[in-house]
Amino acid sequence: MDLVNKARELGKMIQADTRYIAVQLGRQICDEDEGLQKAIGEFNLKKLEINEEAQREDRDEERIKALNQEFRQVYGDILKNENMTRYNEAKGELDAYVKRITGIISLCAEGEEPETCDYDPAACGGNCSGCSGCG
Repeated sequence: MDLVNKARELGKMIQADTRYIAVQLGRQICDEDEGLQKAIGEFNLKKLEINEEAQREDRDEERIKALNQEFRQVYGDILKNENMTRYNEAKGELDAYVKRITGIISLCAEGEEPETCDYDPAACGGNCSGCSGCG
């Protein structure tokens, strides 16, 4: 079996993992949350209003300031939504898991021992220029 087929097999395993399933369920719950969807729609409208006002030649800085305040309020409401909070937590867990898997693959491609190497998020400084561990 070639590596591409192994990658597809790995993809199937990821999609069978409880972390992936939790993200998909969380996404569905968020999509069905009318209050959350209304807030997301409001968020997008505020973003458009801010962009339109900022691009006007005779833009009103006070209006932009007020719109930005409204924008931050709506964004805060979205983040406080219980369904969105659960989704973000599940997404963070899945992202960390996939990052670990990708990191291990990258470390192996650099010559590390496949049986013992592991991605260490604590060792990541965020600057990828000198590291191939995150992928």
